[in-house]
Amino acid sequence: MTPTDILIAGIILVAIGAAVFYIRKEKKSGARCIGCPDSKTCAHNCAGCTGNCASAKENEK
Repeated sequence: MTPTDILIAGIILVAIGAAVFYIRKEKKSGARCIGCPDSKTCAHNCAGCTGNCASAKENEK
């Protein structure tokens, strides 16, 4: 392996580690769907969440 290969592998491992850390942190803090800005306060399942949980609640009625 050349030093370039080791550097690229290290960058990929750091990126994957950061993603796993972020997902675990969000799940522990109560996020139902990661990426939805209202996921911690939203009452519905967030399946297909558009980021507007207020309109989703109105549609369920």
